[in-house]
Amino acid sequence: MEIRKTNNNGELNVKITGRVDTNTAPELEQELKNSYEGCEALVLDFADVEYISSAGLRVLLSAHKVMSKNGGLKLLNVSEDIMEIFDVTGFKDILTIE
Repeated sequence: MEIRKTNNNGELNVKITGRVDTNTAPELEQELKNSYEGCEALVLDFADVEYISSAGLRVLLSAHKVMSKNGGLKLLNVSEDIMEIFDVTGFKDILTIE
């Protein structure tokens, strides 16, 4: 997994490439935790995410909880396969997905 972050006036944009699974989710979680301070909005670009496991879903839920107090979390460019996982798990109803 590769993570690229850019901060644009308080909006943190995170581009994720690869798989978000048991092996990589802790890295994503740590990167996000290190970036929350001063973050008014969090945008996760999922265009190149191939797969997300329950460990990855847990990271998203945690980020959603933190950012619901700080301006919000939004996911962009979610593939059909990942959207199906969000639909089955109920995350589609929790997260803001554009």
